[in-house]
Amino acid sequence: MKIEEGFLGQLMLVLSPLKRRKMLVHPFSKLLYPTAIGYYPLASYHERERAEGSKDYILLHCVDGQGFVEENGASVILNPDSFYILSKNARHRYGSASKKPWSIYWIHFNGKHADTLYHRYCLNRDRNHAILTYDQSRTETFNYLMDCMQKDFDEVLLETLYIHLLRYLSSFSHLNEQHGHNGHDPVSKVALFMKENIRRNFELKDFAGIANYSVTRFSQLFRMKTGYAPVQYFLQLKIQYACQYLSFTDMSIGEIAEELGYSDQFYFSRLFKKLTGRSPLAYRKQNTNFVSIVKQV
Repeated sequence: MKIEEGFLGQLMLVLSPLKRRKMLVHPFSKLLYPTAIGYYPLASYHERERAEGSKDYILLHCVDGQGFVEENGASVILNPDSFYILSKNARHRYGSASKKPWSIYWIHFNGKHADTLYHRYCLNRDRNHAILTYDQSRTETFNYLMDCMQKDFDEVLLETLYIHLLRYLSSFSHLNEQHGHNGHDPVSKVALFMKENIRRNFELKDFAGIANYSVTRFSQLFRMKTGYAPVQYFLQLKIQYACQYLSFTDMSIGEIAEELGYSDQFYFSRLFKKLTGRSPLAYRKQNTNFVSIVKQV
């Protein structure tokens, strides 16, 4: 396998022809299978254009910064916690914003069930660019898929890969059915504000004021929709960012702490261990074992 220089901290894996053949003869995986997967953090100058489109569907999930997607003459701006699924064989172009380069998770996928998922996505497209609420399991599923795709394929692994890929993709294609929102409600508005101001610190009253609700009522609404108290949700977002920085960059613990609004790196380290069960250094050691492979998507 050829290792290419790319974005600092990037993850990228493209399946070999042998693994593809194994997937295409399995009764599960032939219905829905990944062909490439990756994560690009702070991907400055990242841009891709395909005049003839791709033979696969492509999911682009922006988690930070900003980028754009153009497909068949239509243009969409992707902000933090938004996404787009590109159709097969459709001319397209996408890329990172110059001032606020995006960080994206992406995956190429195909199969009969991929057609069904894409159809559902299109039916909800006008609403489907709503803000994705925080869901740690989505990131965990992505990492699990990446891990599975690096292993030798056997019957059980192919079944497991299919199940988790379906779970991951349906969290985007069936977003409205799962969460029942249009992205313009007060909770989604505050969730986006949190994401865009992850480097600052706020009190509960600040979030309630943005939503124009009392502290008590806003807390009730927020917990009903996300399962978290507002301040706890914001803290979980900070920890999620910290995990990404630890896994995909060479930033020091102090630099990460400062990036997330903590002037005391020891306080940040204690907080991180309390919420994850591991120190930042232990987390970094355990989660930096992926290899960047072949050219960028």
